[in-house]
Amino acid sequence: QVQLVESGGGLVQSGGSLRLSCAASGSFFRLNAMKWYRQSLGKERELVATITRSGDTNYADSVKGRFTISRDVAKNTVYLQMNSLKPEDTAVYYCNVEATGWTRVNSWGQGTQVTVSP
Repeated sequence: QVQLVESGGGLVQSGGSLRLSCAASGSFFRLNAMKWYRQSLGKERELVATITRSGDTNYADSVKGRFTISRDVAKNTVYLQMNSLKPEDTAVYYCNVEATGWTRVNSWGQGTQVTVSP
C-alpha cells in the first residue's frame, strides 16, 4: 500500500514558477521510480519527468530546460520545479510511483491543477 499526497499547484502568469511536491507513505520496502504525468483538456495523459532510485532523470522534450525533477529520499518525497511556465503547461499534474513491498506496487496521486495565464 502506497498513498501519495500532492501539493503546490496553483495559478501563475506566463513566465512564472511553481514547485510541486508528492509525499509517499504506507507499507513498502522502497520506492523504485517516481514520475510526474500531466493531462490537459482533450489530451491523453503524458509523462513529464521521471527519477529513478539511483537518481537518473528523464524529461519530455516539451519541458526540457524548464522543469527539474528531484527527490528527498529520507522523506520519500519527489518534487517538480517548473520554471518559465507557458499557457501550454496548463494541466492536472499527477504523481506516480512504483514501490516494492511484498509485491511490486504502482500508485497514483489525486492530481493537482496547474493553470498558467497569458
